[in-house]
Amino acid sequence: MKLTLTFLSAIFSLNILAQTSEHLDEHLDNHDHHKNEIGVANSPVYFIKEKIFSYGLHLHYVRKISKSKFGLGLGYERIFDEHKHNTFGLVATYRPIEKLSLNVSPGLTFENNSPNANFALHLETSYEFEIKNFHIGPAFEVAYDPEDFHISLGLHIGYGF
Repeated sequence: MKLTLTFLSAIFSLNILAQTSEHLDEHLDNHDHHKNEIGVANSPVYFIKEKIFSYGLHLHYVRKISKSKFGLGLGYERIFDEHKHNTFGLVATYRPIEKLSLNVSPGLTFENNSPNANFALHLETSYEFEIKNFHIGPAFEVAYDPEDFHISLGLHIGYGF
């Protein structure tokens, strides 16, 4: 895990250093990121208190706010384990640079098909490589709900339109 985080940090740092302010201004003027995005993140999920791994799937739809670096949308996370963890949330996205996406998603978690919901908070970042309208790249998430914290490192695939 430590090696993966070091590798991702190095990639982010190199990309930021490679973009001079002149190049960045020119690129932002010529590149219009898609207004809408549908994304999926696949990942193993590690529950910190329980010390177990599960499989997680995260879906989201985000719409860019005008010509800003911000977007708003909806998200859903399902963790396939004995808890039957389902989280529905609002998603706020910020893109400080073109390929980097930072998301915060407050929402409600339902477990074991219970009608009772608990507050949850997800923080996610992804680094995207674009191929026409599609993008793919690593995603890292930290999430909180009253029962436990969980972290995940996986693959984000999205479609912009």
